[in-house]
Formats: sequence, C-alpha cells, structure tokens
Amino acid sequence: MESTVRSGTEALWAVLGGDPALVDRVEFGGVSGLLPARLPVMDLARATVAVCGLAAVERAGLPGPVRVDDGAVATAFVSERHLRVDGRAPVNFAPLSRLWRASDGWVRTHANYPHHKAALLAALGAADSVDAVAEAIGGRTAVETEAAVYAAGGLAVALRTPGEWAAHEQGRAVAGRPLLTRERLDGAAPRRRADGPLRVLDLTRVIAGPVATRTLALLGADVLRIDPPHSPELPDQHADTGVGKRTAALDLDSPSDRRAFGELLDAADVLVTGYRPGALDRFDLHRPGLVTARLSAWGDYGPWGGRRGFDSLVQVATGIAVTEGTAGEPGALPAQALDHGSGYLLAAAVLRSLTEQEREGGSRLVRLALAQTGHWLTHGLPRYDPGRHLAESEGPLGRLRHAVSPVAYEGGPAGWSRPPGVAGADAPVWAAPGGPTA
Repeated sequence: MESTVRSGTEALWAVLGGDPALVDRVEFGGVSGLLPARLPVMDLARATVAVCGLAAVERAGLPGPVRVDDGAVATAFVSERHLRVDGRAPVNFAPLSRLWRASDGWVRTHANYPHHKAALLAALGAADSVDAVAEAIGGRTAVETEAAVYAAGGLAVALRTPGEWAAHEQGRAVAGRPLLTRERLDGAAPRRRADGPLRVLDLTRVIAGPVATRTLALLGADVLRIDPPHSPELPDQHADTGVGKRTAALDLDSPSDRRAFGELLDAADVLVTGYRPGALDRFDLHRPGLVTARLSAWGDYGPWGGRRGFDSLVQVATGIAVTEGTAGEPGALPAQALDHGSGYLLAAAVLRSLTEQEREGGSRLVRLALAQTGHWLTHGLPRYDPGRHLAESEGPLGRLRHAVSPVAYEGGPAGWSRPPGVAGADAPVWAAPGGPTA
C-alpha cells in the first residue's frame, strides 16, 4: 500500500507546487481493503486527503505528521450515505436519477433537482414516472437521448467505453490538459487581514465544492454559503456538507441582493464556485488579491465546456462505469470518489495558493474539473496489474506462465533455479553437490 499511495500523494503534491520533502510527514494506516474497485479508488482517496493535510500543516507552520487513516478516509468518501437526520436515512438519488436502457446501449440521467427533472421530462415528452421515462428512452439511441435532454437544459449522458471517451472530442480535450491549473493573475497584494479568520465565500452545489469549503471551515475559515432563494440546496446534501458553515440566500438578479453580495465579495479572501462554466460571468466576480477556485464537471474547454454535470454522469461518460461493470451491465465506483476527491484536492489548492500568495502576492485562480479527476484516476495512478508479477519459462512441460514468489529481499534469489518437470520422472536420489540431478 505504502508505495502506491505514496506515489499518488507525491504526484498530487507536485501538481500543487509543494515542497517534495514535506511528503515524508504523511503517515498512512488503518484497516485495509476499503472502497474496493477495479480502479485504484482508495489510492485516489488517500492521496487527495493527504495533500489536503499537507497543505494545511504547511500553511499553519506546524511541524507534526499528517495522519491518513483508511477507515476515516473511506467513511468520509461516502459521508452522504452515513448521514442520519433524526434517525432518517438520506435520499441520495431521486427515482429518475439512474441508468436506463436505450435502443442501442445505456443512458444515465440526473434529476435530483426539480428544474433538472422538469427539463428531462420535457425533452422526452414523458410523464413523471419510471415506466414512462423508461419507455421514452428505450425508443431512442443513447446519444439521441443525451443530445435532446441537454438541449432542454437537463442532464443525461450516453454510456461510453474508455476507448470511445478517448476518441470523443471532449475526452481528447480532458486528456490534453493537466489535472488542475493554478494561475497568478496579477501583482495585487493579498486581501488577508491581520485579525479574524479567513473569509471564504461559497458558491458551490452538491458534493465536490461543498466538501472543499466544509474542509476549509474545519480548518478555521469563516465560510458563508450563498444560494439562490428559489433554488435551495437539497436538504440532505445541505445537512451533510453544511457543517461548520453559515448560509444565506441572495437573488443576484435583484439589485439590492446584488449589492449585498458585492459587499461580501469585497471583504472575502477566497471565492469558491461550483456552477457550470460561464453561468456566473455576468456578475464580474474578480477582485484584486482574491483567491478564486472554480470547479466544474467537464472543464471550461471543449464542446462540453458549458455543460452541467455530476459525478455519476462523469463516471458513465468517461468509461469508468464500463470498467467497473460486470456481465455487460454498467457499474459504478464504490463512492462518488470524483466528487469527494476533487473536493479535498480543491481545498488543498486553495490553501497552497494562500501560502504562495502571502510570499509573492497576486490574485490567484485555481481550476479543477471532475472529468480531470476521473482521468487521473484512470490514467495517472498505478493500477494492480498481475502481469507485473508473472514470469514465463521453458521446461519439460512446455512454456509456462506462473506467479513469481512474493518472498523477496535484497540479495535474495530472483526466481527458482529450475522449472517443474514431468511428474515422477526424476531419480529418487538427492541432487549432486553443485547442481540438480539429471
């Protein structure tokens, strides 16, 4: 475990521009075998939490270790499933948020929010029932459904294999860019005050962005989340990710609320946004010395740059669902790991930007996308490959492929001195000194 997760942590810390020597402070431990999957989900989870902890101790100037416990990490990555409100289990997916069979494959929809559900039903011309939606999608191809629903303002993606995503224009755009970007925009002085906590203005939704700001709140930031009054966060998601924060409702199309928001932004140190690219451009959110972190589903580039998206949809579009599937049925990661991993990574990027800003000044911009995190999971992390632990040899039984021995130490044997022979064909005597029997 140590070598694979350390390599992931080192890679992320390098992307964040951190001092490589600090990685030695991370201590990994806890129960193993959690979040099992074909893809290295647990390695992603450990590494994103580890770099968040490193960024926190670096910024605070603390000398001690960063402890990453597998049990705590795995539990946090499915925090929405463990939530209970007065003993009631949460509602994580609405009935129309699921996989559907199309005429030529599969489609995943997301209809947790009322306006997304309305757009889905309008695009399909279907009644509000699972059977009606199933019939409507079953009569279309997967790509036709995807295009029609997005054109109506809803969310649906066709299931693609890893190869199909790699050939897709958006898949190529994602593959050609780094995991995240951090930019210095100007030479403005930092906005931090000598007194009081870090002020974080939170314009995020669902899981990834709220996990980032929830983490900043844990570390002492004054996090103020703003939602539109006509579209509040879903209650269970708010209960899970709203801990440590204060929340307010402002209609940015209202002049008075817009002025109030502007005053909050003028006094903020950090702005974190999680709306689709371009959705907030009309509000002129830039302020000199501000650290801005932008999170999106698909990135702010390529043909899907302006699209909405969620973890479950990204898994389906990028081939992850095919990789995790069985017997022709699409699968899923054991957690919404793209969301949670992106959240901790985004928090780490904000902390590192603040640390660098205090030394060098400048407004800062951080950009991260769920699809980029998915690409790192599928291409950037070491995966278990049995071929690395197999060998081939010629012998009396023919050409054999076999597992190498797990017993290894410096100065030890590289392998066995002889292949297996024909059963019973050797003489019943000990080998002569210096070599095997003939």
